Amino acid sequence: MNEFHQLISRLIIDTKGLGGGALAFAPDSSIAAFRPELILCGTIVLMLLVRVFKFGQRIDAFYIAFLGTLAALLSGLPLNHLGAEAINYADPSAVTRMEIFTGMLVYDTFTVFMRALLLLFVVLFLVFTKLSGIPDKEDGPDIYTLVLGSTLGMCLMASANHLLTIFLAVEMASVPSYVLAGMLKGRRRGSEAALKYSIYGAGAAGVMLYGISLLAGIAGSAHLPTLAGQLGGKLIEGMPPQELMVLALGGLMVMVGLAFKLSAVPFHFWCPDVFEGAAAEVNAFLSVASKAAALALLVRVVIGVGFLGPQPIGFEDIPPGTTLADYKLPGGEHYFAPGLRSAVQSQTSGANDTETTTSSRPLEGQPGLMAVEDELENSVGVDGGEAGDVQVGGDTFARGALVTALEPVRGFLGKLVAFLAVITCTFGNLAAYGQTNIKRLLAYSTIAHAGYMMMAVPPVMAMAGLDPAAAQSAVAALAIYLGVYLFMNLGAFAVVAFLRNAMGSEEISDYAGLLRQTPGVTICFSIILFSLVGLPPLAGFIGKFAIFASLVDGYQITAAAGQPAGYLMVVLVAGGLNTAVSLFYYLRVVKVMTMDPDPADRRPFSFSDVSLQGLFVWFTAAATVLLFFYWNGLKDVAEAAARHLLT
Repeated sequence: MNEFHQLISRLIIDTKGLGGGALAFAPDSSIAAFRPELILCGTIVLMLLVRVFKFGQRIDAFYIAFLGTLAALLSGLPLNHLGAEAINYADPSAVTRMEIFTGMLVYDTFTVFMRALLLLFVVLFLVFTKLSGIPDKEDGPDIYTLVLGSTLGMCLMASANHLLTIFLAVEMASVPSYVLAGMLKGRRRGSEAALKYSIYGAGAAGVMLYGISLLAGIAGSAHLPTLAGQLGGKLIEGMPPQELMVLALGGLMVMVGLAFKLSAVPFHFWCPDVFEGAAAEVNAFLSVASKAAALALLVRVVIGVGFLGPQPIGFEDIPPGTTLADYKLPGGEHYFAPGLRSAVQSQTSGANDTETTTSSRPLEGQPGLMAVEDELENSVGVDGGEAGDVQVGGDTFARGALVTALEPVRGFLGKLVAFLAVITCTFGNLAAYGQTNIKRLLAYSTIAHAGYMMMAVPPVMAMAGLDPAAAQSAVAALAIYLGVYLFMNLGAFAVVAFLRNAMGSEEISDYAGLLRQTPGVTICFSIILFSLVGLPPLAGFIGKFAIFASLVDGYQITAAAGQPAGYLMVVLVAGGLNTAVSLFYYLRVVKVMTMDPDPADRRPFSFSDVSLQGLFVWFTAAATVLLFFYWNGLKDVAEAAARHLLT
């Protein structure tokens, strides 16, 4: 009975925090950290009420969706979490890392960045759909409900900290996408696309769920940090070959689900057909939001399984949400301060006491309360990582020993993702070359870019045990690429949608002579395509350069440690060659638009460069140029986003 009471108390404190009143939620509470997602839920409910009570003819669901998403974005803005003040601890409300809802989700700077990126995209996406006219006013409540429902699942993917949360988040993001693929009424290709997408998705989900059950069964836990500790302990003690085989099989099965969301080869078959059959608006959503969330989840999984991340050790009676709380430590007058990682208890060899040194500073806005950081003495460290001993089952292991024991897991995951990345970008670029439909070409382009972005993961795994800070820089490179990719792909599909409305065609051949009809849009589309190649002085170059630089850093650091990861150089060479190959099919589209004569069978059309649609295209193209010259801001935010993933 006492344990049940403690469990309920722990759940209440975790949900509402320690500093709140009876009906108030403290800044360290799970509810406060989950505020943007709750706003999305409220917006979805409101749109459903509009649909149920048939207010759709009088109320445009676009405005409800737009205002709700904008409110969610503003409520979770990363300014105080990812800015200079947060880095220097000048802002006591800045987040480091906090597990919420009893460890099912994690709230850290990476969550803040990815959630803000997804919500920013959805805000721009909603404006895009309003300008394109799809969906119409009648279908708006249904379509926008599906979009926000899928976005909610993607936000959960970015913060998943538990195997069951991973599965639920993937399904929450995927199921609405199946319906969106067939949202155009009376279009046979759209219905076919939705059917293919759902069948492939159901198969991938089943395989992934089976893999999750295998991993949880081997480790005895579905909580990612606990799972990593259990695996490390088993590897130190010696895991039987049968269990190693089951562990590898479970990892492969989980990777099937992630590869499906990423449209990575060989789980890409749905992507070209779905992109051709679905509306360009849906393609923009799938190519940006879905890929960003899947990559964030991939980072969560590989780090969660292959590395013992920053976790409070030894204070099991402190609820998961107290990393940001003002909390009195057992046996002392120390307090946690907002923004500071919780102190780590370390048991010295042969003794039960803890030896720490303490430095303190006044807490802003809370007179008389001191914030403390405890630094460990006489404890075991691991190359700049966390120090201390870790309880795994009934045994105690040094954190450094566990991180070292997980090296085979990191090696397996790094090589697996490297292999998938290389074949994905190679196949995507080669298949795109022969396409005649612009949506199919951009579908294969999306596959190729998924491969490029996956290339950031192998150096993370290679450097995690040697230099965690450098491994975090590789994650920051991925964040930079995602920030640039948002504007590139949104702009590309916006051009396709607007020209579809004007011309009634999505064939590349019908774009011939477009420069003479709409010179502004043609120039903007050319800029976006060259940015997708990765040519300077455009932002796409910054994204690829950051990824390739992380591969070089990974090889140099592993070589200096006497463990050269040669496969990283193979990935680097493959990425460079694929960049050169991609130039040909992007350049072919530019050549058709600027040099080919107007097709005789194309019906007359008009499209103004200074219309609202044209201005939206100008905006996305300008972003791809300006981010090249002012990329330091994006770089700083990306590095701050990755700052607490491993250290």
